[in-house]
Amino acid sequence: MKPVVAIMGRPNVGKSTLFNRLTGFRKALVAPTPGVTRDRREGEARLGRLEFTAVDTAGLEEAPATELGGAMQEQARRAALAADVVLLVVDARAGVTPVDEFFAREVRRGGTPSILVANKCESRAADAGVLECARLGLGPPVAVAAEHGIGMSELELALRDRIRRAPPGPAGDDGLPPEEPGEADDGGQGPLRLVIAGRPNVGKSTLLNRLLGDQRVITSPEPGTTHDAIAVRWNWGGRPFELVDTAGLRRKAKIAERLERLSVGDTLEAIRLSHVVVLALDANQMPERQDLAIARHVIEEGRAMVIAVNKWDAVLDRDAARLRLDNRLETSLPQVRGVPVVALSALTGEGVERLLPRILHANAVWNRRVATGPLNRWIEEIVERHPPPLHRGRQVRIRYITQSGVRPPTFTVFVNRPRGVPESYVRYLANGIRENFGFPGVPIRIQLRRRDNPYVADRSG
Repeated sequence: MKPVVAIMGRPNVGKSTLFNRLTGFRKALVAPTPGVTRDRREGEARLGRLEFTAVDTAGLEEAPATELGGAMQEQARRAALAADVVLLVVDARAGVTPVDEFFAREVRRGGTPSILVANKCESRAADAGVLECARLGLGPPVAVAAEHGIGMSELELALRDRIRRAPPGPAGDDGLPPEEPGEADDGGQGPLRLVIAGRPNVGKSTLLNRLLGDQRVITSPEPGTTHDAIAVRWNWGGRPFELVDTAGLRRKAKIAERLERLSVGDTLEAIRLSHVVVLALDANQMPERQDLAIARHVIEEGRAMVIAVNKWDAVLDRDAARLRLDNRLETSLPQVRGVPVVALSALTGEGVERLLPRILHANAVWNRRVATGPLNRWIEEIVERHPPPLHRGRQVRIRYITQSGVRPPTFTVFVNRPRGVPESYVRYLANGIRENFGFPGVPIRIQLRRRDNPYVADRSG
């Protein structure tokens, strides 16, 4: 099992920048606003030959004034307790502050092997701050500039030394814990990437915590509590998952601050890289225009989708609410007819046990393949009953169909005049494939190609 390294410190000392440097790409939001990071964020990290799991944490405040601030600190403390090594990051340009001193004492009391990291040392202006760090009692600081990659080799040496001192499992040849073999799903593609998306305050983080059975991410009545897309590895029924909690998506006209724009971009990127998206709705306010806009974005990205109607315990007339939702989905999202809908309460746990089986089924449909023979027998019957319309007075002939891809299911149709096939007929074919070959609730893509069937002679002259 890889060692775990928790990155801690007060706000705006460069923890997320260091996390991004260690993991090799931008996984955490970075902004000059204090308190951008709120939940623990994990990532596979590498320094030279050293591989480990890095954990980014919220900026520590000495005295949290709000419930949200207290929850952020609790997440950071839990990360430190679970880590093999703690990196306490200070801003060398700003020098040592009373808050740095307070948390240096906390790190010493915790007993976890630690390294003091003096960040932002790209210029001589930081020299005095590096010397000042000695009074924190955590040993000589490692001077780095995370934004520019300075000091990373020195940090690697310090990490190797602390990891060897940590209570180990079986050691490898280099004295480090051996790497755990990666888990693959039944298709050899790794864990199922599951993203929970929706408007602000529909209960996305509460739902993730309910699935995990742990307060893994912060929940609060305050809108916009989640900033980053937080990914958590998890196993259910022997199947590996990567669960991703995301920031709430609002209408573009309401997105003003730079931080919120970054959060929305993070959410959209998480959807693009997902396998299945759980679209969380508020049962008391559903479905709104923004809910449908998010659903259409998921469809455009070609992802499988399951709708989770949260806060179902607060609905008085459940039959009327379900009928209203079904009618709206039928008229507004016909391109994913049959999308699974699960009514649940993330707060009480009611109905949550039905969600994961629906997710696994949606993923299986998203990966389904159909043999070419049945497809072509089906399309012959379709064309005979309902041929495509004439194009400029000439007949449009569909010669051949094959499934050319999955995730999403993609079908290539060979015709003599691709431009002559109207969009309405393409939708007709997609709906026919969905109904006849069992693709409910997933987007289907159809590509038109101009090529003859190589196995059938063209007798049209």
